[in-house]
Amino acid sequence: MDERALTERLITYDTSTVEGMQAAAGFVKGWLEARDVEVMGTMYNGRPVLAATVGPRSGPTVVLHGHLDVVPARPEQFTPRIEGDRLFGRGAYDMKGGLASMMCALREVAGQDAVRVHFVCVSDEETEEIQQRGSDYLVEQGYTGDFAITGEPTNMHIGIQAKGVLAMRIEVTGTAAHGATPWVGDNAIVKAVDVFRQIESLPFARESSELFDRPSINLGRIVGGDALNKVPDLCAIDVDIRYLPGQDAAEIREAIDALPDAHVVSVFHRQPAIVARDNTFVRALGAAISRVAAPTAERLGVGRDGASDAISFLEVGVPAVECGPVGDGHHGPEEWVSVRSLGQYRRTLVEFVKLLPAHLREDDRPLKIA
Repeated sequence: MDERALTERLITYDTSTVEGMQAAAGFVKGWLEARDVEVMGTMYNGRPVLAATVGPRSGPTVVLHGHLDVVPARPEQFTPRIEGDRLFGRGAYDMKGGLASMMCALREVAGQDAVRVHFVCVSDEETEEIQQRGSDYLVEQGYTGDFAITGEPTNMHIGIQAKGVLAMRIEVTGTAAHGATPWVGDNAIVKAVDVFRQIESLPFARESSELFDRPSINLGRIVGGDALNKVPDLCAIDVDIRYLPGQDAAEIREAIDALPDAHVVSVFHRQPAIVARDNTFVRALGAAISRVAAPTAERLGVGRDGASDAISFLEVGVPAVECGPVGDGHHGPEEWVSVRSLGQYRRTLVEFVKLLPAHLREDDRPLKIA
């Protein structure tokens, strides 16, 4: 079974549900174990996590990191279809295609004796869970090393930076009144929309950086009103801010706290991801991409608008980047991944493992034992 067939099989599992995640995790575990790769499978915070290790017991260690879960979709999106080079289906691009290629790459590098490779897979990357993240758990269990690759979709580029996350629930207060006389009250829902517009107008929202044009600010949810014939006096909005590396999350929070009649009641925060462009592992990965796909300098440094679980590794001192196959439409109705790029991505990972020892010798970099 190659990476295309594996991707198609993984798409068929509705991994927006815990039942689907468990079934898909069982398949991944069984597939690898049938190829003599021992897999640790367990449940964490009610969701499956998987981990496997191949290669020598010491030396340079890299982590291939992916996730099984997807955002909800229509039932027909869990039936894969092919149109030319495009494989359509929920999760094809984010990131079951990348995960399938990682599985195939792991099988190929299992016999080499130069680089230790951890394969880790979680099922909560798309959730709003603030604590008890699967990637944090795997790091705590010792699945770290010298470098980590998260297989998020990057079109075969290397994401050396990712925006941070400052997701907040904000309660906006108003004054209740009869729906027949709305001018007597102060509509909290209308005010909440105005609060969001004020957030969009704060100074941080107009800043840019080397790899990003602007922060991302999204109004994801509005919850308000308890009767049709009543002016609502309370409204909650969920605002998803992806802020730039170099910006201060505390300052953004303070500016929002200062808005009238708005109260931040809960926060989900993840730091931005930053890895040096000249990192030895980044350069080795870039060289592998150039050998497999068309070489281009920009592959060595792009910014990712979406945040990443790669931060779980960065927070313990392990450089981590995002790198995945070509596609488009993730979280949308026509999500697809390039079949050709699935093979390129698998070969890139294998080539990276082959090239890495030579790059490390050139830099004479001291390595830790994982």
